[in-house]
Amino acid sequence: MLAESAQKEPYTHSDQYQEIRELAQAKNAVILAHYYQTDDVKRVADYVGDSLELAKRAAACEAENIVFAGVRFMAETAKIINPSSSVYMPDPSAGCSLASSITAADVVALKKQYPGHKVVTYINTTADVKAESDVACTSSNAEHIVRELSKEAPLIFIPDENLAVYLEGKTGIELKKWRGVCHVHQALSAEKLLKLKEQFPSYEIISHPEAHISILEISDFVGSTSQLLQAVKSSNAPGFIMGTEVGLATRLSAESGGRTVIAAPAEEDNSCSCSECGYMKLNTLGKIRNCLVEGSGEVFVEPALAARALRSIERMFVFS
Repeated sequence: MLAESAQKEPYTHSDQYQEIRELAQAKNAVILAHYYQTDDVKRVADYVGDSLELAKRAAACEAENIVFAGVRFMAETAKIINPSSSVYMPDPSAGCSLASSITAADVVALKKQYPGHKVVTYINTTADVKAESDVACTSSNAEHIVRELSKEAPLIFIPDENLAVYLEGKTGIELKKWRGVCHVHQALSAEKLLKLKEQFPSYEIISHPEAHISILEISDFVGSTSQLLQAVKSSNAPGFIMGTEVGLATRLSAESGGRTVIAAPAEEDNSCSCSECGYMKLNTLGKIRNCLVEGSGEVFVEPALAARALRSIERMFVFS
């Protein structure tokens, strides 16, 4: 447990980075941040990555404490794969619409409906859903896992329907699907994206496979967060229209040598701003500090449940 402290005064923007880094060192803590965090949170983190990269970092972490600036399923996964570390969320209410779309009872019902099938679960799920699954996956390794596991049995893919449709198109393998979506990627507007393309015809459209098929069909490249970062490095395009959460734009621009990255707008957004995950943006520097000073936001997973969920995560690492 992190030691409590009486220091609760707010601090200025100019010194908050240094204070957090000093606290992390004093508390033997590692700060992990997802790409969708705000730039100031990513700046103070030890490691920034997508779901797969951060899961690997958590598994290899030897620090006593992990502060996970992401959403709940990510912090839960970190605790499952590294039970010896204490894991903290800056804002425990940072959830995920996709993870909330399915329960363990739903998975049990699916397995009864489709006997003989194996269950591939996207990592954007709760621990109890992972516990009922055969193997977890991320958008980085989902295609490989689907191809390999389909050699053993027909598959159920949960919970992201958009990702499942994309994988069926890539692999030609039929998947029994669940009708869950990420509200951020689902909200992206193909019509508005095409209008942006008319304005910037030489820009490439790059999208995450959680987006609707109408977005993916007009994209020049589709891939996970880490794959999008690699794609812009190798592209000769003068700029990019990005079909994913706005938090990735700064990193994509940096990885492409400072080229322009425009985030595609959401369907209901009448301005030119893009789709944003409000859950991810709940994490702030002040809340990270509270984790380190007060030990707030600690994440617990019941050991028996964690042991069952760990099997699906470990098999993901084997496939990867």
